[in-house]
Amino acid sequence: MLVTKRDWRGMDNVPVDGGCVLAVNHISHFDPLVLGHFITDRGRSPRFLGKAELFAVPVLGRLLASAGQIPVHRRLPTAATAFSAAVVAVERGECVVVYPEGTITRDPELWPMRAKSGAVRIALATGCPLVPVAQWGAHEVLAPYSRRLRLLPPKTMHVVAGEPVDLSDLVSEPITSALLLEGSARLTTAITDLLSQLRGEPAPTRPQEPTA
Repeated sequence: MLVTKRDWRGMDNVPVDGGCVLAVNHISHFDPLVLGHFITDRGRSPRFLGKAELFAVPVLGRLLASAGQIPVHRRLPTAATAFSAAVVAVERGECVVVYPEGTITRDPELWPMRAKSGAVRIALATGCPLVPVAQWGAHEVLAPYSRRLRLLPPKTMHVVAGEPVDLSDLVSEPITSALLLEGSARLTTAITDLLSQLRGEPAPTRPQEPTA
């Protein structure tokens, strides 16, 4: 709070209680702090899905685990346990935060890459709201894949939450690859449109493919 300014928008679109999924673009290792602040200001406690490597870091790992964050073991057979844990968290009324790209964007202009299916799968499995969120500014404090903090002068952290993505026509359908692609495409479009509003510039016509 001492080293950043805040521009919070659309906070009313984050449910004040009950299970929900917030799907957010990822541009910096600094942005979980920004998003955590935004969600806490809404009166919710965020439950992030984060890469398991962070939970192995001394002290930090214990803090993450004690705060109820959910490790994701990428590229391992146990990766599915993160999905199950997220579903359980939503069903008990938690606010689960997912980076649908799976990593910091590789787009050279920091636009969202195509969303993977995890956020949509959680929303369809639980029937909870899937809230698209766009954020901008964290990269000015800590550039993507950098370790150099630039705290001064204070940067403005912009976050906007949009209306939940409409998945009502997909809920009763069998879960197929095509259905997940459709839901994820809607999510990508929603996040990208919000980010375009924040940045005041048009987004690319097609998102970059996510990394493996």
